[in-house]
Amino acid sequence: MSLKQYLPFIKPFKQAFFITPVLVIIDVVCEVLQPRLMSDIVDVGIKNSDLPYVYRTGGLMVLLSVIAILANIGNIYYSSRASVGSVTHLRNAIFRKIQSFSFADIDRFSSASLSTRITNDTNILQQVLMMSMRLMFRAPFMLVFAVLLAITINAELALILAFSIPVLGGSIYYLLKKGLPYFAQMQQRLDRLNGIIQENLTNVRVVKSFVRQDYEKKKFGMANEELMEMAAKASGVVIMILPVMQLIMNLSIVAVVWFGGNKIIGDKMEVGQFMSFISYIIQILISLMMLSMTLMMLSRAAASSKRVLEVLDQTPSLTDGPEALRHHHVLMKGGIAFRQVWFRYNPDNPAYVLRDISFEIRPHSTVAIIGATGAAKSSLVQLIPRLYDATKGAVLIDGIPVKDYTLKELRGQIAMVLQKNELFSGTIYDNLRWGDPKASEEEMRQAAEIAQADAFIRSFPQGYHAVLGQGGVNISGGQKQRLCIARAILKKPKILILDDSTSAVDTATEMAIREGLKKYLTATTVIIIAQRISSIMHADQIIVLEDGQVVAKGTHEELLRESNPYQEIYYSQVYQTKENEEK
Repeated sequence: MSLKQYLPFIKPFKQAFFITPVLVIIDVVCEVLQPRLMSDIVDVGIKNSDLPYVYRTGGLMVLLSVIAILANIGNIYYSSRASVGSVTHLRNAIFRKIQSFSFADIDRFSSASLSTRITNDTNILQQVLMMSMRLMFRAPFMLVFAVLLAITINAELALILAFSIPVLGGSIYYLLKKGLPYFAQMQQRLDRLNGIIQENLTNVRVVKSFVRQDYEKKKFGMANEELMEMAAKASGVVIMILPVMQLIMNLSIVAVVWFGGNKIIGDKMEVGQFMSFISYIIQILISLMMLSMTLMMLSRAAASSKRVLEVLDQTPSLTDGPEALRHHHVLMKGGIAFRQVWFRYNPDNPAYVLRDISFEIRPHSTVAIIGATGAAKSSLVQLIPRLYDATKGAVLIDGIPVKDYTLKELRGQIAMVLQKNELFSGTIYDNLRWGDPKASEEEMRQAAEIAQADAFIRSFPQGYHAVLGQGGVNISGGQKQRLCIARAILKKPKILILDDSTSAVDTATEMAIREGLKKYLTATTVIIIAQRISSIMHADQIIVLEDGQVVAKGTHEELLRESNPYQEIYYSQVYQTKENEEK
């Protein structure tokens, strides 16, 4: 665990981090003086029948107890404030870093693992920080003060500690070293468990429609058992610390009683001194127990800290380049060019998803991309807003490589309606405002009308204030598509990418949407990915993809005359349409 990397999150609470050890010292001093004062009461006050001395010393003990209680309350307050506040800032930093990640970065960690790191791992760090401030400061101070006072009472008897402390420390170190790898594996298995939960809840409709509940229960049960087994291994090693400590503590007390009793019999030690020495031995061993508990928590926190720092230390693979930061190019028209573009998702995989792609799209034109499933149509358009970077070659907009635009400018002028339509919890208004946070109600209604969404929105009792469930679960697929299109229209982008975004609407609605886009977005370059020929016949240019390569380009009429792949798609759909009509 690198403390230096956590300093920015601790710094705002430096006052609390300074006050806490001061309060701990006050608490410890008050506590370690108690046995010495009790010794004086026995050896002086009671032995000499001096009641005023007993009252004075007893009163001082009460006062010290009150001071210790107040210092402990202050310690709890400041340690809680510092730990909770620091980890709150840490979570914010992790979330901001995740927001800067590209798709490739998120794929590297997995969304389930990132979720575990920002919740479970940071919670562990918070608990450890809180307990460390309460115990780790307290234990060393108590250990030192108690050892010094024990030596002042009887140095020979204190030699017992020279044996018990190293044995105890070595045992704790061995057990913690053995248990640390288990904690790291435990967090990895927790990642897998969270991934199964996340996937199952997201796809619950698929699970139920295929009656796969039993399979999912079995899969979850196996992952849960694996987590339990690893947690049991980690706990099994660490839990041995307690019996080892109790054994050494009991042996030390027996030794003190044996040798101390002989000293009392030989008039070499007072009864009160013996009582206070026993108390100090117990305080010393308790402080060692507290220290071992803190070290045990730190061992688990080390595994969580490593996972958190992996996220914070990850350099986003897509960032603003020096050219973008120097010139701040503005995307003006929306003309697009692909020049010998090659792309693969995994650098270690020699197989390319896109191979030697070259074409140009004029500004303000409508271009369609068609091809069989797996032709890499979606992969191609994701290179335009730099959701991924081309492996080789260049993608240009208005003659400028996309890498030379800032990400904010590039993505601010491009709107995408993806294959998977994502909506957020909240009202329809809230979701539409993703397109333009400052949009008026009239602008939102106009965008909804163009997307053919206004009518079904008004059918809800709350209209545009109707609340959507997570992911839009309470509306149909076609309604989700239309809301996503309306959201993109509100952005008034220079480039609009529709990735099979009208697959869930009927032909008449699709035609109405297309006419609305043509009329409203006159200064926008529109790219349409579709499976239906009827959806793209109107396009100024159609690009045919096959196995990651461009095999044909042209208008509908040109491709129908010259392109065999296009002809196959066209006639197969015409035949299918006629067959359906006959039925």
